[in-house]
Amino acid sequence: MFDILYPPPAERIILCGLLTPSMDKNLFEEDMQEMIMLCKTAGAKVLEVIVQKMVGPRAATYLGKGKLLEIRKIMKSEKCETCVIDAELTPGQIRNIEKLIDGKVIDRSQLILDIFAQHAKTNEARIQVELAQLRTLYPRLTHAWSHFSKQVGGIGTRGPGEKQLEVDRRLVQTKIADLRKKLKKVECSRAIQKKRRKDSIKLTLVGYTNVGKSTLLNALSGSNVMVENMLFATLDTATRRTFIPGTGEIVVSDTVGFLRKLPHHLVASFKSTLEVVHEADILLIVMDASSKWSDQQFATVNEVLNQLDAGDKRTLIIFNKADLISSPFAKKEISLAYPEAIILSAYDEKDILLLKEHLAEAIADLKKEQAKKEIIRQQTRAMLSQYE
Repeated sequence: MFDILYPPPAERIILCGLLTPSMDKNLFEEDMQEMIMLCKTAGAKVLEVIVQKMVGPRAATYLGKGKLLEIRKIMKSEKCETCVIDAELTPGQIRNIEKLIDGKVIDRSQLILDIFAQHAKTNEARIQVELAQLRTLYPRLTHAWSHFSKQVGGIGTRGPGEKQLEVDRRLVQTKIADLRKKLKKVECSRAIQKKRRKDSIKLTLVGYTNVGKSTLLNALSGSNVMVENMLFATLDTATRRTFIPGTGEIVVSDTVGFLRKLPHHLVASFKSTLEVVHEADILLIVMDASSKWSDQQFATVNEVLNQLDAGDKRTLIIFNKADLISSPFAKKEISLAYPEAIILSAYDEKDILLLKEHLAEAIADLKKEQAKKEIIRQQTRAMLSQYE
C-alpha cells in the first residue's frame, strides 16, 4: 500500500495588538487585518484576535502582565503554543513574554521573514532572505540557543534561524559577510543585464503588496509571471519587454510589494532587487481601487520610495482591481482624490489598451524632456569650450 501524504495541519496561533490613545483607530484596524492576512500567508490559523488598550507599551513585556496571563489561559484552552504580536519586540521582551505565556512568541518582523523564506524562489531572493533573517536574529542569538532548542518548528523558525542553532556570534557575522559577497556577485550579473537594456525606455511597477502588480505585468506583456491572492506572493524582480503602439518596445519590471511598518533592514536587504526602481524612467504606482485603506497605502509607497532615494521620479498612478469596486460612487471618489490616476482592471482588455495609450503619452513627454535636457547640455558644453 502507498502511504498517503497529507499536508501538515496549520499552526494554531493567537494574534495580539496594542491600541494606544495616540494611534489612529482606522490605521490600527488596517494593521490587524493585515496581520491576519500575513498569518494566513505564513500557513497559520488565527484562533482569536486580542487587543489591549493601554496608554503605552510596557518596557519589559510590551503588553500588560494581566493581559498576558489572560492570553496564556486562552492558549491553554485552545491547545495553542504560538502568540503573534503586531510589534517590533526586543529580545528581552520576547523572553519575558514567553515565560509569562509559556509558549512561543513571534513579532511582526519574524512573521514577514518567515513568509519571505517560504516564497524565495531564485538564488538572489534566498540570499536576501537569509541575510535579512540573520540581521534580525543576530541581536537575539544569546537567547536563541535555549529558545530554539525545543525544536518547536512553525512560524519564525524556518530558514537560517533554524540552521544556525549551534553557531556562535562570530560565525554568524562570518555568514553575513559571506552572503554579502554572494549578493555582490548577483548585483554584478544584474549590472550586465542593465547595460543590455540601456537604450530602452524602462517602466517599473511599484506599490503595496497584493495590489495586482504581477497581474498587470502579465496583461501588459503577455507573460505568465506567478500570480496569487496573498501578501508577498513574489519576492523576485520580473522584467519583460512589451510593445506600446506609437512608442515601440519598452521594458517593464515588477518589484516586491511594499508594506506599512516594514522594518528598515528588510528594505536594505532587498536593495539589489529594488535597484530597478532607480533604473526606471517612469514609476507606475499601482494601487488597489477596492481597498478602503488606499490613502494610507499610497503614503507607505511614497515613504519607501523616499527611503530608496527615488521620491523625485516621474510617476503614473494606476488604480487596479476596478472590477472589485462595489460602490457606484467609489470611482468618482478616487477620481476626485487622485485626478491624474488611471482606474482599471488588469483583466479588462479595453482597460489595458487605454493604459497603453496613457503610457505612450507619458513616454512621449519623457522623450521631449530628455531632448530638451540634451540640447541644454550640448549648448552648455559648446559655451564652455569657447573659454578653454
